[in-house]
Amino acid sequence: MSLLRSTLLATALVLPLAAPAVWAETPDGVLVVAQNIDDIVAIDPAQAYEFTSGELVTNIYDRLVQYDAEDPTVMAAGLATEWAVDAEAKTITFTLREGATFHSGNPVTTADVVGSLARVIKLNLTPAFILVQLGWTPENVEQMVTADDKSVTIKYDGDFSSAFVLNVLASRPASIVDMKTVMENEVDGDMGNAWLNENSAGTGPFSLQSYRPAELVRLKANPDYFKGAPKVKSVIVQHVAEAATQQLLLESGDVDMAKNLTPDQVAGMSGDALKVETFPQAAVHFLSFNQKTESLTPPAVWEASRYLVDYEGMTSTIIAGQMDVHQAFWPKGFPGSYDETPFGYDPEKAKSILADAGIETPITVTLDVINAAPFTDMAQSLQASFADAGINFEILPGTGAQVITKYRDRTHQAMLLYWGPDFMDPHSNAKAFAYNSDNSDGNYAATTTWRNAWAVPDELNELTKSALTEADPDKRLTMYQDLQQKVQESSPIVIMFQASYQVAMDSGVTGYVNGATSDFVFYRLVDKN
Repeated sequence: MSLLRSTLLATALVLPLAAPAVWAETPDGVLVVAQNIDDIVAIDPAQAYEFTSGELVTNIYDRLVQYDAEDPTVMAAGLATEWAVDAEAKTITFTLREGATFHSGNPVTTADVVGSLARVIKLNLTPAFILVQLGWTPENVEQMVTADDKSVTIKYDGDFSSAFVLNVLASRPASIVDMKTVMENEVDGDMGNAWLNENSAGTGPFSLQSYRPAELVRLKANPDYFKGAPKVKSVIVQHVAEAATQQLLLESGDVDMAKNLTPDQVAGMSGDALKVETFPQAAVHFLSFNQKTESLTPPAVWEASRYLVDYEGMTSTIIAGQMDVHQAFWPKGFPGSYDETPFGYDPEKAKSILADAGIETPITVTLDVINAAPFTDMAQSLQASFADAGINFEILPGTGAQVITKYRDRTHQAMLLYWGPDFMDPHSNAKAFAYNSDNSDGNYAATTTWRNAWAVPDELNELTKSALTEADPDKRLTMYQDLQQKVQESSPIVIMFQASYQVAMDSGVTGYVNGATSDFVFYRLVDKN
C-alpha cells in the first residue's frame, strides 16, 4: 500500500479571476494550455527526468501499477490487474490486463513488459537509477524480470519492503512501451531512444501527436483507453515563458488554462469568468553550494546561509500562494516528514557565525537560476539578503534545460532549484539529499548530493541505508525524521520552501487533476463546459 493514501491531493481552493472585456473561445473539445515547457530535455520514459516531461509521460504511458486520476493517493491497477507478493523469495507476480492495446493497435504482451523494463536498464540514462535500486543490471535484468503468456514475475535484490518495490514500479521509468514499434525505429543501437524523444508508443489516455521543443506539445485522446476515454479530444500545450503573456492569453480566451501566473497576477484579479485552483506539491525548493568551489566548503558558510534567507519576506510577497516555509527534504503532509523550521532571517547571527569560524568576507559566488517567475525574483531576494553578511551573488539566468544540464555536470557554484520525489517513498528524497558514498566525477548520480559534489559523512550514508531496510513501518518513519534533522543542521543544501501550485483556468474547465508531483498531472477527466 502506498505511503500516500492519506495525503497526496487536497481539495482545490477556487479563487475568482477577472473577466476579459471581450471573450474569445478555444475550439470545442480541445484543452489549450499556456505553460513554460522549456525544461524538457527528453520524453522517452527511459530518459525523461524533467518536470514537464513527467506530465507528458504520465498522460501517454501506463505502468503495471500506478497512481491514477480518479484518486492519486491510492496505488491502483494499471496494465496489471492484480499482483501477488512473495516477500521471502523477494518476488512479485503480476497478472497482465487482457485486451489492452498500444496506440499503434499492437496488443500489450508480457514480452513488452519485460522488454520495456530491460530497455531502461540497458540504456542506463538518467532515471535508470530508480529501477537499478531493485538490484537489476544489464547482465541480469532479463533473469530478474521474466514472463509467461499472462503474467510477469519481478525479482528484486535488496532488504526492503514490497511496498517500496511497488512504489518503484509505479514510477516514470517503469512505463511500458510498444517494443515492436520502438525497435522498428532503432538507430545505431539506441533502442529507439531518438525516435521516442519525438514520438510516443504507449497505452495511455493520450498519444503524442506532435512535439516542437520550446514551442508546442499536442496530445491526441485515446478513445479506446481501458479506464475510459478522455472527455476532451486533444490537449495543446503552448510554450509561453512569460507569465504576463499567459495572463493575457487566458483573459482573451485564447487558452483555457495558464500554469505559471505569479502571485501578484492571481491576487490582482476578480470576477467570475476565470478561476484558480491551488494544489499542494511535493517539490522542495533549495539553495545549494557546489563543494568543488573552495569558498563554499566550510560548514560555517552552510550554517550562516540558513540565517540569510528571508523566508517570511518571500512567502508573504513574491511567492505568496506558491510556496510555504519548509526546511527539511521530505515534504510536509507526507508520512515521515520533519516539520520543524528553526531558521529565520538573522544577518547579525550569520555574520557572527562566519566571523567565529574565521571566514573572510566578502565572498563572491555565481548563482544559477531558471529565467522565469518566480525564480528570478527569488534569486534577487537572496542576492539582497546574503549581501548583508558579505556573500555576494552574481545571478546567471538560463532556460530550465540549460540550468539543469549545468547542474548535472557539476559546473555551477551556487544553484537555486527545486526537487520532487522520483517515487512516493521517503527513500526517494533521502537518497537525493542524504546519501553519496562515491563522490568521484565518474560516478554520476542523479542526486542533489552528488551534483553538489558533497561527500556525505558515513553516518548519514549508513542511516539512509538502515532506514530503507527497516521492516517496522513506524520505526522506519522515525528514522527518516532523524535523518532530515541531521541534514537540516549541516549540509551544503539549504532547503527553504515547499511548493504550492496555482493553475488559472476558464471557469468552465472541470476535472483537472494536479497531484503532488509532475507524475500526478492528469488530463483524462478534464471537461469543458
